[in-house]
Amino acid sequence: MHSHPNARLTPISRERLIRRHLNEGVPLKALAAQAGISLRSAYKWLARFRDGGVTALADRRSVRRTQRRTLDPQQLQQAMDLRHQRCTLRRIAKALKAPLSSVGRAMNALGLGRLRNLEPKKPVQRYQWERPGDMIHVDIKQLARFHRVGHRITGDPRKGSSPGAGYEKVHVAVDDATRLSYVEVLADEKGPTTVGFLSRAVAWFNGQGIECRRVLSDNGSAYKSHGWRKACQVMGLKVKKTRPYTPRTNGKAERFIKTLLEEWAYVMPYSTSAARNELLPAYLRIYNGRRCHMALGGLTPQQRLAQLQA
Repeated sequence: MHSHPNARLTPISRERLIRRHLNEGVPLKALAAQAGISLRSAYKWLARFRDGGVTALADRRSVRRTQRRTLDPQQLQQAMDLRHQRCTLRRIAKALKAPLSSVGRAMNALGLGRLRNLEPKKPVQRYQWERPGDMIHVDIKQLARFHRVGHRITGDPRKGSSPGAGYEKVHVAVDDATRLSYVEVLADEKGPTTVGFLSRAVAWFNGQGIECRRVLSDNGSAYKSHGWRKACQVMGLKVKKTRPYTPRTNGKAERFIKTLLEEWAYVMPYSTSAARNELLPAYLRIYNGRRCHMALGGLTPQQRLAQLQA
């Protein structure tokens, strides 16, 4: 056994040190000082000598005393088969008579730690209606009112709070084909409020040369009300609802709300929520102008609509 390259003592020197202490009664502290080692190291070699004799004074390997157990190839294949049968890790460990930690580590290494990984992910189904106005996505986002800069900016919850300020609702409407958007910040999301927003949004889209035909919303109480259905019928809109617990059905509106938060609501520290709302029209002009260039190839909505109808 080769000694460690940085070891101050060889196994023979360690034995000599221990013999002098046990046979001659020389204090271990004095022997450690003479050998140039710490008193703790001297006690370590003394304890090893008493436990295992001279052979215990040799250098040990710098590895763990206990190694992690691994599954042999046959066990690993059996574990994979059981996992694909949707067996739990505890059940697999019991069937293989192996530690649960070993089975879990092996399954995680293979990407089978979670049952949902056993089935391939469904491909993303992207869609886009052919003509502007074929589908209008509507949704609502709640934002807090505030009278001063919030604690996220100041770092002090006591100085950045606005008690009793309440909340306001950001109503959005997005055209599926062109991504042109109409937004209003309103006081609530009750039925009459949403109906009023929809009528103004449809009028704005008509002013852009987009004839609205369908409207897609989630299953909120305002969108399921009789007043909403009646208003859509009067405006000639076909009502569509998203699949329950599937927000990606209305993904275009959800993504536009995220864009609003990143580029308008949280882009800078506002002194008040009113100051934040004053910048919304300017941002929408920039956003809609950018979408006209990107989604319509540089054409205005009226020109694109004329092309599609030709």
